[in-house]
Amino acid sequence: MDVRVLHADITTLQVDAIVNAANNSLLGGGGVDGAIHRAAGPELLAECRTLHGCPTGEAKITRGYALPARHVIHTVGPVWHGGQRNEDTLLAGCYRNSLQLAFDHELESIAFPSISTGVYRFPIERASRIALREVTAFLEAHPQMQVLFACFSEQDRAVYQAALTVSFQD
Repeated sequence: MDVRVLHADITTLQVDAIVNAANNSLLGGGGVDGAIHRAAGPELLAECRTLHGCPTGEAKITRGYALPARHVIHTVGPVWHGGQRNEDTLLAGCYRNSLQLAFDHELESIAFPSISTGVYRFPIERASRIALREVTAFLEAHPQMQVLFACFSEQDRAVYQAALTVSFQD
């Protein structure tokens, strides 16, 4: 399995698809979402308007436009409410559905940000374990896919690296 954790700007990665931690409208926002929309150019927003939003936990795919990545997979992570509103299941769905879209479009490499751990306040240690569990399970059936985790800070990278180490020890 090819899973790597990087301290990187996801908008600079040359992969088949980057994952956008989007809001339900898919029309841009702050954080990763805003950075991806700015880097991709106005054509991304125009295509996103045709998708009519996205429910939490699901994913939709667009072209990458001015990004080095050929595609953007938009997924909507859950807002953290203390774990009482199905947040773990919804976050797992973000990873599963994004990976399935990549597979369905015959993509060989995908890069994820830390979904829901910014303004949506999902605890990063918990989110990283969910992410690695879902990615590992998917790659057991599809080992040819390369998965990168592009962490915005060195601290986030260390959390994901620790989760990766634990997931491969189990």
